[in-house]
Parts: sequence; C-alpha cells; structure tokens
Amino acid sequence: MQPELLEIEPRKIIGKCLTTTLSFDDTAALWKDFMSRHKEVKNRIDSGFYSMQVYPFGMNIERFDRETEFERWAAVEVTSFDLVPEGMQTKIIAGGLYAVFTHVGPVKKFVETSNYIFDTWLPQSDYKLDDRAHFERLGAKYYGPEHPESEEEIWVPVSAKS
Repeated sequence: MQPELLEIEPRKIIGKCLTTTLSFDDTAALWKDFMSRHKEVKNRIDSGFYSMQVYPFGMNIERFDRETEFERWAAVEVTSFDLVPEGMQTKIIAGGLYAVFTHVGPVKKFVETSNYIFDTWLPQSDYKLDDRAHFERLGAKYYGPEHPESEEEIWVPVSAKS
C-alpha cells in the first residue's frame, strides 16, 4: 500500500469537536450528534466528511498512549466561516505535504492499516511525521463503518527527513 503524496492549501472545516482519549472513545456519540445537524452547515465544498485528530503540539508519537488527550473532530469542508451553526466550531486544516492512503473495509480493520502506515511505511520512507492535524476524508465510496467495501482516505502530515 503506497500513499499518494499531495501538497495542499489550508482547508476550512466546520463541525463538532471534543477532547478525548483512546481509553474513553466517544467517537460514535460525536458523529451521531454531528450527523443529526450537518445539513445546517452552509457553503460546503462537497458532500464529503472529515474525521480529524489534533494531537498536542510537539507530541512524540512514541509516547502516545491510551490516556493521551487529543481533539477529535466530525466536520465538513466549507468555503468560508460566514455562517457557523450555533454550537459548532471552526478549524483550519494547515496546508502542506500529506501522505494519503486508502483504507478499504470496515472500521474494525482500520488498526491494521494504521499499524502499516506508522510501523512499516513511515520508518522506511524518506518522510517523518509533521506537527499538523491528521484526518480521514469520507467521500462517495464511504458506505458506513461496517461495510466491507467502504473506502476512506487517510491523510498523514509529513515532511522530508533531514
């Protein structure tokens, strides 16, 4: 599984955010809340969704554990922040270089894809993690978390190794 390397401009998103840990995973509640209101968001770029994780600045990935706090987002991309529904937040995804992988299959197999990215591909590549948000883009081929043919793009921020 080789990624596509893409340089992107900053992206604006509107959605719901919470601070969480892996040991207290309330992703399902976050998405249920956001999906009940996502049609309130105006100025959408397309019909895709963003699942984003913002880790503490300067965090060493080797020290990340089940108790490390981070932000989790359920959001959509927009052209502007002119119309933000009450109770939703805004965020700009930093531009830059991303390694983009495609995960195919149910969410329960996501850990296999993630392990490959961080334990195999990244150490063997010419890149290192960059200190920007990680996100998954759920587009037209995302059929739901349990669907065996569901596809999502995994965007990992990278920069060239020195």
